[in-house]
Amino acid sequence: MSGAKNITFSRQFAVPVDRIWAVLADTARFNEAAGFPAHEIEEILQPDGSVKFVAHAKIGPLTLTWDDTPQNWVSDRWFRHCRTFRNGPLKYLNATFRLRPNNGGSHGEYTIEVEPANFIGRILLGPGFSRRIHRKFSRLFSDAEAYCEGWRETEFEFKPPALPKGAVRRAGQLAERIESTPHGHDLARKLAEFVTTRPKADVAYIRPLSLARLWGVPERHAIEVCLQAVREGLLGLRWSLLCPRCQTGKESVAALKDLPDGAHCATCNIDFKLNFSQNIELVFQPASNIRSLDHREHCLMAPMSTSHIRAQVSLAAGEQRTESVRLTPNTSYRVRTLEPGDECNVAYYGGSFPEVIAERDTISTGGPVTVGMVAFINRSQRPITFVLEELKWRRNALTAQRATSLQAFRDLFNKDVLRPGDDVEIGSITFLFTDLKGSTTMYDRIGDARAYVLVREHFEILEDAVREHDGSVVKKIGDAIMAVFCNAADALNCAIRIQHDIRWFNHIPDHSPLVVKLGLHTGRCLSVTLNDRLDYYGTAVNMAARIQSRSRGGDIVMSASFVDDPEVAAVLDGFSPHRETVELSGFSDPVAYWRIDAEDFTDSLESDDGSGATEGIARYGEPDAASYATQHTT
Repeated sequence: MSGAKNITFSRQFAVPVDRIWAVLADTARFNEAAGFPAHEIEEILQPDGSVKFVAHAKIGPLTLTWDDTPQNWVSDRWFRHCRTFRNGPLKYLNATFRLRPNNGGSHGEYTIEVEPANFIGRILLGPGFSRRIHRKFSRLFSDAEAYCEGWRETEFEFKPPALPKGAVRRAGQLAERIESTPHGHDLARKLAEFVTTRPKADVAYIRPLSLARLWGVPERHAIEVCLQAVREGLLGLRWSLLCPRCQTGKESVAALKDLPDGAHCATCNIDFKLNFSQNIELVFQPASNIRSLDHREHCLMAPMSTSHIRAQVSLAAGEQRTESVRLTPNTSYRVRTLEPGDECNVAYYGGSFPEVIAERDTISTGGPVTVGMVAFINRSQRPITFVLEELKWRRNALTAQRATSLQAFRDLFNKDVLRPGDDVEIGSITFLFTDLKGSTTMYDRIGDARAYVLVREHFEILEDAVREHDGSVVKKIGDAIMAVFCNAADALNCAIRIQHDIRWFNHIPDHSPLVVKLGLHTGRCLSVTLNDRLDYYGTAVNMAARIQSRSRGGDIVMSASFVDDPEVAAVLDGFSPHRETVELSGFSDPVAYWRIDAEDFTDSLESDDGSGATEGIARYGEPDAASYATQHTT
């Protein structure tokens, strides 16, 4: 007899499918909590361009080696992971989890298939094996359900991490230092506790956007506390290069100047160039004197590590399979193979999804199938793994574009720049240019000393607005600034805030009135190092400066590409911008742009109801005149 075992553990959950799936399909975290061994993954390129994954794990005196098959799954439905051992007490170990809605909650079924390879394996799989599995899985499932219902702060019960001597005390001291800065936001102690208590799955790659959702705080606050934590020594940072095809990290460096010109993904067998907005991510990890980590894996390609993938399904040559897949209407999807090969995009508006067909070296779509189902058809002569994924950037990724466009990054890491002569493409970024109208006349009228104070205070107003709207001031040019924003709507809200606040500033008695000219433009550019700081180069920068030159002062001038942003359109809803065109130096065709007149802001201060804001402005909050009188009067 082979001694093979097939053990199934069932559980009825009180929570719905999507919530329990998000916890139990996080198989890297689940395996760590279960005490399964961490392992190293070796990627071995095959003659046909595919990759074989071989895992190595040291357990006591024995080093186990196995062929690790990438997981298969359909989100919110099932996953399956198979390991075939090359040595040790087992021949294979397969784990399958299935989930379905049931009585307002969900029903899960976890099956383990395992076969011994020798006498030791038969002993390990003896009579107590099933009881141990049931006991362990019962605990883990109970933990997961309690977490989903809000009874636990962590998904599972973990063994406390082994920390260097004095690490908790040092982390607490560093948290106090972080809180004493403008970037603490009452989050530093939370961060110190997170770093010293959470499982490795949480701290190996700390993503501030995930922390923001976990803590229910603004994303900028979570980013800033992590940046300050690096400066104080609680965290370290890495710039991770992500493959644009499979979106997994392939290389990381500690500084922008160490970024290579490009990288290679062995899994997809492609070379790729760097792009700040698409494939460079800023991640954090504990400083080594706070918590030392090894970077072995607990699971290959865990479903929740790539949550944009809705289905990953392996088919033999000539095989066909239909799966129930939950898809979101009005969403763009990509179908590709896990192996190097073709891909195709599908704009899904609801209803039926087309057949997905692999034939020779191509991926194509066929006729529609039953609503809610996806048919995968492998007409090629080799096994392949289909990947059906949403075409969106990883939700939790802090891109290099966003990180470097924040004022906190420029303040704290002004020396973290690209190598002189290097450049990295940015797909889209928004520029804000300002200038102080009539500043030369003002210097003559009130004298250099008073004018200098007013200009300095005007810079404070601009810098405060840029920081609070998730942008950064790249440089000051005389009485002007150049600022950048990752999000165009943030830039417009900042511009509104600036013109709003300048008007309040001008209401302070005995102040010479200031008039700010302001322009906005969105476009592609290059990130470069100029004068020992990160800067931007390209046509978009020139366009932004020329758009600003069309401002009359007190208004906001916007390029057509900026206004076309859907989020910008929502912000403009409370205004009455009008279109103009102009011939601009350096541009062959007339350039269209939009203007919000200064009167739109004057009306907001003189509205009949005395509130000091029109309905369109009220969304952004009314600046406090008394506060400005206190802060900006010399």
